[in-house]
Amino acid sequence: MAKTRILNEFGMGTSLRRMDYTEAARRAIKDALWHNSVSIAPAFGFPKEAMLIDVEIGVQEPDQVDTVKLLDIFPYGQPQISVVQGGLDIPKPDGTGTTIIANAAVCVSFDMEAAT
Repeated sequence: MAKTRILNEFGMGTSLRRMDYTEAARRAIKDALWHNSVSIAPAFGFPKEAMLIDVEIGVQEPDQVDTVKLLDIFPYGQPQISVVQGGLDIPKPDGTGTTIIANAAVCVSFDMEAAT
């Protein structure tokens, strides 16, 4: 068996006022997931718990994202979250703060034989 990627979803999230990188990441993941209803596991004969979910978040301050707080977004599957340098920090023109923009890539795989 081999880990075989089946699906990619992409999203963007922001923290407009609180400069909260974790919340921007949460919104980016939800943006990627909430646009559709994926019933891919049953289509391949797998339980939903068998989904291997790799999430990559891009923000300007990766160490400011609490990945443990993001795990509850996923109702099933086996999520693994990594955070890398990316996204955008946009300073407000009046100097009162920064808007945080996070990008998310959510990839769903299964441990399965590759088609020949």
